Amino acid sequence: MHACLKQMTLDLELRGLAKHTRSEYLRYARLFATYHDRSPEDMGEREIQQFLLHRLVDDKVRHATLKVTVAALRFLYATTLKRPEIAVLIAYPKVKSALPDVLSGSEVHLLLEALQEPKYRAIVMTTYGAGLRISEVCTLCVEDIESKRMLLHIRDAKGGRDRFVPLPERVLFMLRRYWVSARPQGPYLFAGKEPGHPISVDAVRHHLHEAALQAGIQKPVTPHILRHSFATHLLELGTDIRVIQMLLGHTSIHTTLRYTRVSPTHIAQVQSPIDLLGTPKAKKALG
Repeated sequence: MHACLKQMTLDLELRGLAKHTRSEYLRYARLFATYHDRSPEDMGEREIQQFLLHRLVDDKVRHATLKVTVAALRFLYATTLKRPEIAVLIAYPKVKSALPDVLSGSEVHLLLEALQEPKYRAIVMTTYGAGLRISEVCTLCVEDIESKRMLLHIRDAKGGRDRFVPLPERVLFMLRRYWVSARPQGPYLFAGKEPGHPISVDAVRHHLHEAALQAGIQKPVTPHILRHSFATHLLELGTDIRVIQMLLGHTSIHTTLRYTRVSPTHIAQVQSPIDLLGTPKAKKALG
């Protein structure tokens, strides 16, 4: 199994996949082998289906998570083990296109007020204020804060791409306040317990959950809901959808367009043509 994982690691790096994606693919390959206590080289379609059913029924993972597991196993068999005939038999689960939860501006304010510790308040403010993925915030380095240009440099994001996003003044003020109180050692802005390692995503989730309870917010508050809220609030403020796409780092505009479905304020601003009938504007626009 060790040789198999070593080769998979090399294959993932050669494909240029993002660091987080490589880590997740390797994790699911290990889980698959551990579940059956056998090397993937000695298994096939039947064992894969058993493992996926175990993940769905016993581990109760969502279909979106199961989709990543399938992608990892397809890569393992098609690329590393050179068995594409097995890979094509692993079907992707159908993922429901549910509308993302969104916090109101008032709820975001209450959440921030409930976060008293400067470190976690700075993390949440950065996540919402710049619309970042929580993994991007946790791995920010000190050198990524370009205060003179008021920019954040996001490195090796999803898909292995870098991008710049605006650094809001309120976020910069909070980051400076946090820096004075913590003086983090090492390259990472938000250092973890282990020297040289960033803070864990789980630690952020825990503090965010506690803050949501304290603030009395009934919605399920996760780090990603802050990103959804950032995009939806920008849309409601009239920001062009293409700009939002660039800020979020979406490869496809279709990923960003889902926010047009989730914003009631944006929908309410649409004027029906029936309200224009019989007006000068209707004659000009509708003929």
